[in-house]
Amino acid sequence: MEHIVIIGNGISGVTAARHIRKLSDKKITIISAETDYFFSRTALMYVYMGHMKFEHTQPYENWFWKKNRIELVKDYVTQVDPENKRLVLTEGKTMDFDKLIIATGSKPNKFGWKGQDLKGVQGLYSKQDLDQLEADAPNKDACNRAVIVGGGLIGIELAEMLRSREIPVTFLVREESFWNGVLPKGESQMINEHIKEHHIDLKLGTNLVEILPDENGRAKAVVTDKGETIACNLVGLTAGVTPNIDFLKDSGIALGRGVKVDRFLETNIKGIYAIGDCAEQHEPIGNRRPIEAVWYTGRMMGEALAQTICGKPRKYSPGHWFNSAKFLDIEYQTYGWVFSERTKKEHESHFHWRHPSEKICITVAYDKDSKKFLGINTFGIRMRHEIFDRWLTEERDVDYVMQYLKDANFDPEFYSHYEEQIISKYNSVMQTRLSVKKKSWKRIFSKPTRSEPMRQS
Repeated sequence: MEHIVIIGNGISGVTAARHIRKLSDKKITIISAETDYFFSRTALMYVYMGHMKFEHTQPYENWFWKKNRIELVKDYVTQVDPENKRLVLTEGKTMDFDKLIIATGSKPNKFGWKGQDLKGVQGLYSKQDLDQLEADAPNKDACNRAVIVGGGLIGIELAEMLRSREIPVTFLVREESFWNGVLPKGESQMINEHIKEHHIDLKLGTNLVEILPDENGRAKAVVTDKGETIACNLVGLTAGVTPNIDFLKDSGIALGRGVKVDRFLETNIKGIYAIGDCAEQHEPIGNRRPIEAVWYTGRMMGEALAQTICGKPRKYSPGHWFNSAKFLDIEYQTYGWVFSERTKKEHESHFHWRHPSEKICITVAYDKDSKKFLGINTFGIRMRHEIFDRWLTEERDVDYVMQYLKDANFDPEFYSHYEEQIISKYNSVMQTRLSVKKKSWKRIFSKPTRSEPMRQS
């Protein structure tokens, strides 16, 4: 019986295991030292905030694995020997494989800061990180201030977690505006305001220089490039993540920043694959990055690879870009491509609308010559993924999208809706005379193709 070994029990590895089992009777082993069972990594923050218990983050009952004949081994892989198809585990134990899937995820970035390995300094990625945070910052008495370094999604999550226990937070962001390498200017500015409204000490354009230790080797303060020393009990390093691949350096498996893979997610060595945060495409797919540290792309990779391993080769084809996140109280969605001013292409133009008093806005990207719709960001308005996926496939123009925004709105019946205000500003900016079309469930649930475009009825 062919033995499939998966290193890592995150969403990528577990999805691959589940789908291989659906398609075959192959022997499957998952190796991970993080936890006994798979859990939803994106839910860790809600455990700390008291919204759920850790066991609630486990999508499957403990009996699921035995019933589905997926063997779980709690251990670390220290070496991969491709020639002999063998793994070396801790204490010299070994395991043979026929096919290997590397799904080891990421680890928090460290940039050689002095003091970065002190006690009280940590990232926010693993279950162990959550446990350490609970030990070091159980309340505002034990932790009288935390400093977070890095202005991305993990940083804002950590800030929200700490503020839920009333722990004072200073947030060091090296950019001049929060996440402005990703978000257009108007959105980034709105999030700056929102962070400050939550009593978070946001320091923009500020870099960490070093972390100072106390007499016990624990962080007691940080020093910034502004010459400021900030006393603290906890330092959160959230300046991005790096593929967790150090154990592969002498394996002969081709590495870049991550494990190099082709569109079938196979490495340079036949029968060895990589998926999830640690996989790096030789060539980026469209506008996507070569490494995608995103939950849903990891799931898609696991599903595609399971087909390939079970004799039905399938390329990893993630389709149109989308993502969602939460900035404290504001829900964020993005569909297609909306680049920041720092990275947008010459042909890309933006229409931006912001509510006059609420933290609600949208930015629509379009081709300034053809008016082809390129993408949309929404803050505080929920949109239907399927609708925008369809409009991107059909290559609709931006006027069409603006007129039919009601079809895309997914907010419940009694929520406020803003399509009239949005199109009023759009008409003013674009010198058009468009009107909002009435929502149509027939249109919403139809399934047109690019060759059979949806009628504008």
